[in-house]
Amino acid sequence: MKKRSKRYKNIHKDVKSKKANSLKEVFEIIKKNSNTKFDESVDVSLKINLKQSKGGDFSLRTVALLPNGSGKKIKVAVLCDSDKISEVKKFGADIVGSDDLIEKISSGKIDFNKLICSPSMMSKLGKLGKILGPKGLMPNPKLGTVNSDLKKAVADIKTGLVELKNDKDGNVAATIGRKSFSSEKLLENYNFFIDFLKKEKPENIKGEFLKNIFVSSTMGVSVKTNNLK
Repeated sequence: MKKRSKRYKNIHKDVKSKKANSLKEVFEIIKKNSNTKFDESVDVSLKINLKQSKGGDFSLRTVALLPNGSGKKIKVAVLCDSDKISEVKKFGADIVGSDDLIEKISSGKIDFNKLICSPSMMSKLGKLGKILGPKGLMPNPKLGTVNSDLKKAVADIKTGLVELKNDKDGNVAATIGRKSFSSEKLLENYNFFIDFLKKEKPENIKGEFLKNIFVSSTMGVSVKTNNLK
């Protein structure tokens, strides 16, 4: 049996003793119990129904731009044509390069969290799929990381573009803010996130789409939010 710390046990006891009657109260409880020295993330974890009435299981892979951002610091690299480097550096990317960046990646030097690629460079990037793919860094048009509008792509990722993907059991998780966010901002991000997922439900999935929704902080206790508003 996993041994819990005294801090965790105290938080768990406090959460269980205070039944939240609204989503705002949930975020107030989570913020109160996020008592570590760092700015803990506030995360939503849930399960989606993968079973379609026709065809194979549904697979979710998309992005959502949270209205108040995620508060997560993302180190962004941009791969573009060499004559665009000077211009793209002004967009706020942490790393900008062309063939030199490809060489750096191929040697195993990956010091970024997201890679954006201009369409003109994708043919050169293909050979690095075995390096970038397993790390979830391969640019994808559906995720906004293959983009001709590099300024917008960098801004979206820097300000709160969240990638959503389910695992084989249908679990989906995303950061919707930090403990330093106000309860109102966390609530707005949460409602946007849940409404966004509901709109992703395919027509040929019958019944409830979102199941077992929980909110927690990095070092805190999860709170179930399915029936709260």
